[in-house]
Amino acid sequence: MAIILKNSHEIKLMRNSGRLAQRILNQLGAAAQAGVSTHELDLMARRYLEEAGATSPFLGYGGRNHPPFPGAICTSVNEAVVHGVPTKDPLKNGDIVALDVGAKLQGWLGDTAGTFPVGEISTSAQRLLRVTKEALYLGIEQAKVGNRVGDIAHAVQTHIENHGYHVVRDLVGHGVGRSLHEEPSVPNFGSKNSGPKLRAGMTFAIEPMVNAGTAKVIYLDDGWTCLSADRSLSAHFEHTIAVLSDGPEILTLDE
Repeated sequence: MAIILKNSHEIKLMRNSGRLAQRILNQLGAAAQAGVSTHELDLMARRYLEEAGATSPFLGYGGRNHPPFPGAICTSVNEAVVHGVPTKDPLKNGDIVALDVGAKLQGWLGDTAGTFPVGEISTSAQRLLRVTKEALYLGIEQAKVGNRVGDIAHAVQTHIENHGYHVVRDLVGHGVGRSLHEEPSVPNFGSKNSGPKLRAGMTFAIEPMVNAGTAKVIYLDDGWTCLSADRSLSAHFEHTIAVLSDGPEILTLDE
């Protein structure tokens, strides 16, 4: 499948959907407190999307090996890496929760994620969140015309492994546009100067998924929730970006 380049008008529409997704993510992150369930966060997301005239690209999403996803957002707690299905179990003080929010507005998508502390979290959990977020921005810095996807991947992997963590290899970032998953795939591991060359107009999600322990993952019987195989903590941060002639632009900023 070919990489779809976007023009300035299409990038503007993606910026609108991206900013909406990020606003919702920030609101949900602030609401992720002890005693609140991820089901309640999901209901909040549905309301925010409806009020904005947008829809969730996640709700009902399915594939060859997955049933239709039942939530409007993905909610992954502690050892859950990504694609966590919202539940009525209340969050507890000391948890971390990764929230993945997508918004489809006027036919275009924004996709963003962040991992949030619930109350007071351990020093080790704080470090995992900080390093994973740093890796995201180091990857974004490499999203320049003339670079390659591998330059992004190498920047993320190097920072994560230098801090003793492991990137999940079963799951990768992806192109975003009218569809939730487009080309190119954007791994969090790889070699410099490898993979597709970056061109102005490319839009994709960079999303480090980082485990404190093993890189290996397993899946729950719900067909979606992905866990670190050794049940170590996991963090996930994501932005949708556009490659422009003068450098990368983060489309999922709350401005």
